[in-house]
Amino acid sequence: MTARSPTFEELLDAPEDIDEFNLWSQANGWSDGLPLIPPTPERVARMLRFTDREPDNVLGMVPPLWADASVEKVAVNAVMAGCRPDVLAIVIAAIEALLVPEANLFGQQATTHPCSSMVMVNGPLARQVGIHSGAGLFGPGFSANATIGRAVRLVLRNVGGAHPGAGDRSTQGSPGKFTFCFAENEDESPFPPFHAERGFASIDSTVTVASAESPHNIEDHVSSDPAGLMGTIAYSIANLGGNNAYIRDSDFFVGLCPEHARILGTHGWNRRDVQEFIFEKARIPYERWRSRGLDGVIPQPRYMQAADPDLMVPMCGKAEDVQVIVVGGPGLHSCWIPTWANNCRSVTQLITHADGRPARQIADFSRS
Repeated sequence: MTARSPTFEELLDAPEDIDEFNLWSQANGWSDGLPLIPPTPERVARMLRFTDREPDNVLGMVPPLWADASVEKVAVNAVMAGCRPDVLAIVIAAIEALLVPEANLFGQQATTHPCSSMVMVNGPLARQVGIHSGAGLFGPGFSANATIGRAVRLVLRNVGGAHPGAGDRSTQGSPGKFTFCFAENEDESPFPPFHAERGFASIDSTVTVASAESPHNIEDHVSSDPAGLMGTIAYSIANLGGNNAYIRDSDFFVGLCPEHARILGTHGWNRRDVQEFIFEKARIPYERWRSRGLDGVIPQPRYMQAADPDLMVPMCGKAEDVQVIVVGGPGLHSCWIPTWANNCRSVTQLITHADGRPARQIADFSRS
């Protein structure tokens, strides 16, 4: 079998046997440790039928190696990740979003923080390819979630050079570095879809990426009104152990389960109400905040030097920094998703054809 190197343009001879191919990939540093599908020319060609972009079209340079990410390289890694061909346009859009400067991919790739590349998909294409948004969405059992997120991570590893202990300096790593992809549960949300809040049409499809930690569980089985429920959520978010407590020029995600979201919707709350409550209430007393965490490491406003002990330090800079989504299935468990926060923000990218037209049907990409 002949396969393209994820880093260099020359063709390499790789073993055809799947077991030998995986041993060969591990020896070359191209494996995430899980079994890979050999990217034979036939498999890569089949994958490329689901994009109208040219194989040599370069999406951008992936740090820290700053290597070109061509459409063909993305397709090769998508094959190895086990992706079905019909998800390629989504993987391409996710890579494009991560390469937007505001995402600060270089920082994400090289930091000691355990962040990974969160990929959330909204719109009709998420449903067409079967990206799961309900019960257990962050866990195993859903092919599109697992393989799309894995393909993104393989591109960052194999093209960008994010190898543990080398390009990737994360102290302990994270399960999200295997895969971290899901869809918003738009059908059970009392709010407009997340991408509509960001100015896209509901019939559009988008990917939203962020340098994020794995989700942190927030459970409240008792509250039946917004005051109690939102208090639980806000107090769970206000903690010293993450970057968001000290780096507030960024955003983070609050993932409401459908039942918690329903409580809020029933009482007339909208997404903005949730954002404002969390911004005002998810705060830490200055006397606990100071001399811990990242105090003295991250520059702070000068007024903090003269702050009273009872000053309440917010977890973000403004209410709009609280990104509210609805995810999951039955059960009174919500979550929040902290972010790396260091000179980076979440980015939402429209999934498009090569000419920039919004992609509305996966079938439109298919070529014989």
